[in-house]
Amino acid sequence: MAGLKEIRSQIGSIQNTKKITKAMEMVAASKMRRAKDRMDASRPYAEKICQVVSHMASGHLEYQHSFFQQRETVKRVGYIIISSDRGLCGGLNTNLFKKALQSIAEWKKQDVEVDIAVFGGKALGAFKRFGVVAESTGLGDRPSVNDMLGTIKVMLDSYEEGRIDRLFLVENEFVNSMTQSPRVTQMVPVVATDMEEIKHHWDYIYEPESKEVIDMLMTRYIESLVYQGVVENIACEMSARMVAMKSATDNAGDMIDKLKLKYNKARQASITQEISEIVSGAAAVS
Repeated sequence: MAGLKEIRSQIGSIQNTKKITKAMEMVAASKMRRAKDRMDASRPYAEKICQVVSHMASGHLEYQHSFFQQRETVKRVGYIIISSDRGLCGGLNTNLFKKALQSIAEWKKQDVEVDIAVFGGKALGAFKRFGVVAESTGLGDRPSVNDMLGTIKVMLDSYEEGRIDRLFLVENEFVNSMTQSPRVTQMVPVVATDMEEIKHHWDYIYEPESKEVIDMLMTRYIESLVYQGVVENIACEMSARMVAMKSATDNAGDMIDKLKLKYNKARQASITQEISEIVSGAAAVS
C-alpha cells in the first residue's frame, strides 16, 4: 500500500486541480450568459434575412445574382469552418470536425477538390493538412463583423470568379446549455424555399436599381450567416466548457474521496502495526 506521505501529496494535488476546474466552470457560466444574450439578439435578423433570400431564389428576378445560379458541374467546393480558439470544452470541436470531414469525404469520393477557410485556432490546427486558404483566429468573446470580412471575402471571390462551385458553412448550433449540434449548411448557391403555391412568375419592386439592392443584400446575407455562426459557437463553447469543467470538478471530488478512504485505511493499518509491536515488546520484557 502506498505511503501516507504519497497519498497526502496526491490528495493535495487533486484538491488544487479541483479549485481550478471549479473556477473555470464559474467563469464559463458567466461568459455563457453574456454570449447567449448576444446570440439571441442577432438570431432573429439572421433567420429573417435567410427567409428573404430563400424566397427571392424561388422567384424569377430581373437581375440574377451569381449566388442564385446553380452550376451543373461541380469541380471544387469551399467550406467555412467555425471552431473555438481554445480547448477544454468537451467534444464540441471534435464532433464539429467529424461532421465536416464526413461532408468533405463525400465530395472527395466524387473527385471534387476542396478549399477550406477557418475561424478559430482549433479548426486551423485540424485542417491545416487540407490547405487552408483563409483564416481568422483570436476573435475573442465579442467578435466584430469587420474582423471576419477578410476571410469571408476570400471565399466569396473564389465563388464569383468560378474557382469554387459550392460554399458551405460548418458550425455548431446552440440547442440548449447541455446540447450543441454540429451542422453543415449550403450558403451559395442559395437554396430556394420549397413553396408549392408559387406557380407564377413574380419579382420585387426595387428602389434604387435591382442590381444595387440585391448585391448589397447578398453581401449582408453571407456576413450575417457567418457572424451568427461565430457568436453561436461562442455560446456553445462556453456552455460545453461549463459542463466539462463541472464534470472534471465532480470527478476530482470522487478521486479525493477514494484517496481519503485509502489514506485512512493505510493510517489505520500503520497504527494497528505500531500497537502490535508495542504489545509484543512489552510481552517480551515481562
